[in-house]
Amino acid sequence: MKPQNLETKSRAERCVLVALSTRTQDERKTIEYLDELEFLARTAGAECAARFTQKADGPSSVTYVGSGKLQEIRDYIDRCADMDNSVDLAIFDDELSAKQLQNIEKALGVRVLDRTSLILDIFAMRARTASAKTQVELAQNQYMLPRLRRMWTHLERQGGGSGGGGGKGMVGLRGPGETQLEMDRRIILSRMALLKRRLAEIDKQKTTQRQGRGRLIRVALVGYTNVGKSTLINLLSGSDVFAENKLFATLDTTVRKIIVENLPFLLSDTVGFIRKLPTELVSSFKSTLDEVREADLLLHIVDVSHPDFEEQIEVVTRTLADLGCADSPVITVFNKIDAYRWVEKEADDLTPPGRENISLSELQRTWMARLGDDTLFISARERTGIEDLRAMLYRRVRQLHVQKYPSNDFLFNRYDAEGNAL
Repeated sequence: MKPQNLETKSRAERCVLVALSTRTQDERKTIEYLDELEFLARTAGAECAARFTQKADGPSSVTYVGSGKLQEIRDYIDRCADMDNSVDLAIFDDELSAKQLQNIEKALGVRVLDRTSLILDIFAMRARTASAKTQVELAQNQYMLPRLRRMWTHLERQGGGSGGGGGKGMVGLRGPGETQLEMDRRIILSRMALLKRRLAEIDKQKTTQRQGRGRLIRVALVGYTNVGKSTLINLLSGSDVFAENKLFATLDTTVRKIIVENLPFLLSDTVGFIRKLPTELVSSFKSTLDEVREADLLLHIVDVSHPDFEEQIEVVTRTLADLGCADSPVITVFNKIDAYRWVEKEADDLTPPGRENISLSELQRTWMARLGDDTLFISARERTGIEDLRAMLYRRVRQLHVQKYPSNDFLFNRYDAEGNAL
């Protein structure tokens, strides 16, 4: 799928979404994950026509879903084509191997994307700076390299190889398909080497930039994608960082100098995390994620209105641990309280209360008790709780500053080693 074409076509590309329900992923989770996959598809410019799910112990190594489900999807695609409302592609909620991709495309007769390639397409569409474009291109090449064989299957039967007589040919000399495959492998490997050199230069430049920011505490906004990080940095800094209700609206790190009362610090907005974030992106976005690694304080933004926000917290926590930030100090900020919805249980309903039956005040008491004092509930859109956030930032940044830079006369003369005013 070419992301640049999706938004310029007169008709948005139509897709079907496919996912599995397994022992470790029940139907409710599958529906939530498909909701996210549909949001990803809409972000890329595609329109969801239908969803297909199947219960299974795990994905088929050949076609991901069973042959019966695959035929059901093909029948639906054929019916849509007969009604002149064709489906252009099928998107699967897991990463597919080259073998699976090849077999599924053959069976369905439309283009096939997996979750990883869809996310990479969105990143490619969102990349604006040279740094982001380089990082995304490297990730795309890393993803493409083990799947090259699928792209040249149509050439493998051309030519008889060397040795004459039109025989099967020697290993490694089986016609233009193999020749083109090896040629493309060399091109991609050469391109990856060049991109890695460029990223090393970018990383060196950004390291120098970070070292030149002076003796200021660094605070990094982290969180699941589309939780309101860019909106919050705009609010705190008075700047105009791009913010949109789409996934991965911001790829490039934005750093702003913030002054709360008389205390300056640096606030950075980083790329949002997501479930099953491709490993290629984590490795290629090293220079961007270094803003998180080198931060003195993390501001973890959570969309409290999302029905599955607790799992999103777990995804972010795991990603931070993978980045080596498990022990970094964190303030947890539950955003979008204006969008929080709940339903009160009726008096004669004896079933256990679910997540949807918990009021915001009950939730605040639960999470405040679990996470301690460094927890806030705000609405960046309605500017609710922003002054409380500023006060907490002031207190925490002040403490970190006098601990990290005790020789700073301006602060050291006014606060003790614990950050308390003298």
